[in-house]
Amino acid sequence: MIETPIGPTLEQNFLAVLADHTAGDPMREGIKWTDLTRREISQQMKQRGTPVGRRLVQQLLKKHHYVKRKARKVREMGPRHPDRNAQFQNIVRLRQEYMAAGEPVLSIDTKKKELLGNFYREGKLYTQQPIKVFDHDFPSAASGVVFPHGIYDLGRNLGHINLGTSHETSQFACDSIEKWWQEQGRAQYPQATKLLLLCDGGGSNSASRYVFKEQLQALADRLGLEIRVAHYPPYCSKYNPIEHRLFPHVTRACQGVVFHTVAVVKSLMEKTRTQTGLKVTVDIIDKAYEIGRKCSKGFKQNMKIAFDAVLPKWNYRAIPARP
Repeated sequence: MIETPIGPTLEQNFLAVLADHTAGDPMREGIKWTDLTRREISQQMKQRGTPVGRRLVQQLLKKHHYVKRKARKVREMGPRHPDRNAQFQNIVRLRQEYMAAGEPVLSIDTKKKELLGNFYREGKLYTQQPIKVFDHDFPSAASGVVFPHGIYDLGRNLGHINLGTSHETSQFACDSIEKWWQEQGRAQYPQATKLLLLCDGGGSNSASRYVFKEQLQALADRLGLEIRVAHYPPYCSKYNPIEHRLFPHVTRACQGVVFHTVAVVKSLMEKTRTQTGLKVTVDIIDKAYEIGRKCSKGFKQNMKIAFDAVLPKWNYRAIPARP
């Protein structure tokens, strides 16, 4: 683009227009933003006696470091936990240890719940006719719900998603892991004796809920595998590998398409691919799960969960019972 010389009067009027429509960022001193479009800036400069086109407005914006941006989710909401860095270092150590031994390392989480039905979904598609959906997203109008529980295999760069149709519970999360192991993990890791789970500290795999630990112990007994869990510290879920290596690509594969049925969701998510070789398989877990369950009486006193000496609230193992 050939730049047009900018005179002092023109620049003064440009700055005056922005001064009337500029706000500051309360979080960062010296950072300002404007919601004016190039057309609106051009029109207001014309009213000040310096008519300019949108191309010249773009040059002025560039000169004064105004660049169109969108908000980025990078600021942590709460204060940094004093053990935050120590846990990150521990997770790095565990990942290296398990991967060097050829043991599976899985990053797990449940993606946002989706309503089934004629509801609006973010994204654009090439279509021959307009896509018309309901003007409100009332759950009462839904034909069902889907809870996509994701499992990302760090060593093989493979993703798997189990679509639950009931509730997001600890039992559902453990059933999802079991389904992955029975259908894929056992064949991919025939020599495995243990596996490592990386997950957040809340939701169905909450670090503070004993019902998750009870379900995890039952899973370890069924699989005959030692299952180690390492939770990410509070407000650090974005560092969980599944959040940036799997879920964004799944979202892109599904953008703009209306989720009328579970089968539609499954077919779309299975199309997820990346140039780095990521592939995604999808299954459906059509099982009813009871919400509000608590651990069995006496589990806390007799549980076989082995807590680590370092940061035990976030690091522990479910050791399978010997036959």
